[in-house]
Amino acid sequence: MLGAGLVLASQIAVAGLTESDTLELKWLRLQAVALEHGEGVEKDELRAHSLYCDAARRGDPEALFSLGWMYANGRGFPRDDGRALYLFRAAAESGHEHAVQMVARLAGQEAVQPVCLQVKIEEEAVDEEGPAVVEHDPTIPKRVVDLVNRLAPEYRIHPKLALAVIRVESGFDPKAISPKSAQGLMQLIPDTAKRFNVKNPFDPEQNLRGGLAYLRWLLAYFRGDVPLVLAGYNAGEGAVDRYRGVPPYLETRTYVKRVMALYGRESHPFVEDGVSRPSETRFRQ
Repeated sequence: MLGAGLVLASQIAVAGLTESDTLELKWLRLQAVALEHGEGVEKDELRAHSLYCDAARRGDPEALFSLGWMYANGRGFPRDDGRALYLFRAAAESGHEHAVQMVARLAGQEAVQPVCLQVKIEEEAVDEEGPAVVEHDPTIPKRVVDLVNRLAPEYRIHPKLALAVIRVESGFDPKAISPKSAQGLMQLIPDTAKRFNVKNPFDPEQNLRGGLAYLRWLLAYFRGDVPLVLAGYNAGEGAVDRYRGVPPYLETRTYVKRVMALYGRESHPFVEDGVSRPSETRFRQ
């Protein structure tokens, strides 16, 4: 029992969720199941669909699978294998074993993102481009603020965006290592470090240069669309293109929400930076 509790705590920490968030997702699923099957309440498949959507929008694997099952079986609305495949694929990539089987069954279909997952992430109203540097924040190590203020403008990145990413990625710890082997201030995985010529990911300046270079590339690829850039930074640009928006992964959606809350705007100026073909994905429909 203790071991199970430790695993849950670890999963919450990795995904950036609080225990309250996890309990809320569980509550949404239980209510949706009851409404879908009429267990203790009057059967209401449309309401069940809405609750599954609320949890699936936040990347919950069980809700993604259950919603896919409703589409695959035409519960409450006509059968739609394209939307079912999209949801099963997302659940499978989050580790849902039964979803893997359903993806295989629907091979050959074209995945279509359900409308209820196409939700705009709210931003604060910002009228100015923002300061070229960020004043010292006592909650951030001064050496990190100074380094970001010096290097971010070189890469045409707002220092506020870079610091928001660093805060969520590593908590300003240059020696941080994630369970997925991401390293340093901006949590570069080995492939990304190699891609942007970072020899020592635990050297703060090298790590920051690699992360800033990747952000600059992503900004060019996604034409300054910050939610897509953040999703690409967390899950890879391929996943963003595959799902035509922020992927329905619990970790990625939580990550985007946390960084957006700190940065506060959905667009950012960009330069081409060697990107020959920009992504066709657009978050804002």
